[in-house]
Amino acid sequence: MQMTSSVARPSAARIPWLSLGVWGALAILVLIAYARAPQATTAVLTSTIRQSTPIILGAMAGIMCERSGVINIGIEGMMLIAAFLGYLANVWTGNLLLATAGALLVGGAVGAFHALMSITLKVDQIIAGTVINILAVGFTGYFYQQGLTTRGKLAPIDIAPLSSIPIIGPVFFNNPPITYASLVLIVVIHVLLFRTAWGLRTRAVGEHPAAADTVGIAVNRVRYINVIIGGMLAGLAGGFLTLEAVGSFERNMTNGRGFVSLAVMIFGKWTPFGAWGGSLLFGFANAMQSQIQFLQNQLPPWLAWVSQTPPQFIGMLPYLLTIAVLAGFVGRARPPAAIGKVYEKE
Repeated sequence: MQMTSSVARPSAARIPWLSLGVWGALAILVLIAYARAPQATTAVLTSTIRQSTPIILGAMAGIMCERSGVINIGIEGMMLIAAFLGYLANVWTGNLLLATAGALLVGGAVGAFHALMSITLKVDQIIAGTVINILAVGFTGYFYQQGLTTRGKLAPIDIAPLSSIPIIGPVFFNNPPITYASLVLIVVIHVLLFRTAWGLRTRAVGEHPAAADTVGIAVNRVRYINVIIGGMLAGLAGGFLTLEAVGSFERNMTNGRGFVSLAVMIFGKWTPFGAWGGSLLFGFANAMQSQIQFLQNQLPPWLAWVSQTPPQFIGMLPYLLTIAVLAGFVGRARPPAAIGKVYEKE
């Protein structure tokens, strides 16, 4: 008598037809817009990538922390401190490479401080992140000096002949270094989290730390490493603002980007590619409101009412979109089970 196997066959992977349909519709709209106004379309798409860069870096910082079970709402503060000290390093040394490395190290140091408070000292993790945000505003505001002379900013790197491809070329292959790095890091972190043993340990610590401990995983060490790496990613996002995007520093110049990063992290369900989709959405809204303000006097008659709208309302568009994203997805996304819980070995 033959015994039938009780193991069920794996079901076929479901094709995300809705997502493919949405992206396909957007691609068609982009092609139509490019046919009608190629320069404006290219400008908006290029700005979308640049505007989304600090958001996706901040979101990946949150993913690294929260996948291991540590809440990090201090991303805003990490970005601000790294932006300030990276700017000072640029002023003092004139070496953009050293300034970028400094922003990374500062972000990692603040991440280590957050890990010390959250893991070792067992401070409430939300309070620990709030402390970092308040400290960043006070520290950068107190030591900021007007009139400092910067030594330039990171210039775009043209990857020829790829940059000559219509639409795709100028958008993806003519960017400054940190923008390129963010695109590469999306793939790297996705592979590390979901295709390696280290990523499996990270996710196990974030879901069930006691079970991870029983198989020999050092829970708190894994959390420390992930929070420090997350701090470095947030530091790179801050370095983008002062070393690549603007070339100078202003008080509170992060302007809520750290909190927007948390929103797109939830939107992306704690995955790098999902968060990238959310950051592109925010970047596109930001690029559109900038383009609308720039072309207010050149809009067609049926959009004449836009030219009479106060610019402050148009500038609110990306943040209103973030609120809508949070309201629509925060209840549907399931965070790691052990997030925010201090682990004490029995």
